[in-house]
Amino acid sequence: MVANQILASGGLWLNLGGTEILIDPGPGSIVQSTKRKLRADKLNAIILSHRHLDHSADVNIMVEAMTQGGLRRRGWLFAPADALGTEAVIFSYLKDCLDGIEVLKEGKSYSIGNVSFTTPIRHIHSVETYGMLFSAGEHTFSYITDSRYFDGLCRSYGSELLIINVVFLEAGHPFDHLSVPDAEHIIMELKPKVAILTHFGMTMWRAKPWEVVQSLSEKTGVRVLAARDGMKFDLSQLGNS
Repeated sequence: MVANQILASGGLWLNLGGTEILIDPGPGSIVQSTKRKLRADKLNAIILSHRHLDHSADVNIMVEAMTQGGLRRRGWLFAPADALGTEAVIFSYLKDCLDGIEVLKEGKSYSIGNVSFTTPIRHIHSVETYGMLFSAGEHTFSYITDSRYFDGLCRSYGSELLIINVVFLEAGHPFDHLSVPDAEHIIMELKPKVAILTHFGMTMWRAKPWEVVQSLSEKTGVRVLAARDGMKFDLSQLGNS
């Protein structure tokens, strides 16, 4: 999906009461964001859930753009320790352009302007990986990033909105990614107001995600949406769901 750019891999851009945050800037993030008139020099922070290229490939150009080519010291980078170690995803010369770098750890809380988030549990993935639970004003939402299913996911991400990375259509694969049956179980357990599925693999794409989520909505009684390139979701919708 990423190599052929069947769907864009630019990440998630949050605007929460004027605090702007970019999550997981994968390949093409700078192109996708500027195409949509999202200004990197307005970002307050960039968060990496983990170091894999489809989540971090554009972190350097996005940091450089956030800091106006390194001319203005500003913004924060949040990332797991192994994304900052021996094979760091961020170039050394850019570190001094940032206000700071925070290391993500299990169970820790963070704040960016008027936004707070926690990384409640380490995921089961091939590198150090964390999802996020955000609190912004009246609303809460979670990003369940790449992981094999385990019970801790259901205990950690209770919120009004769930954003879930779902790579596979069917269960039973040997890889550390979620499937549609996993997502169904998580949604049934947590009962959010809305769930958005994203990060589709080829089996999901061939199954037409917009049809998959319609079936999930009927099964779970929860409004389930399929992400698409350039999709926007206003948290005010949660008050009416």
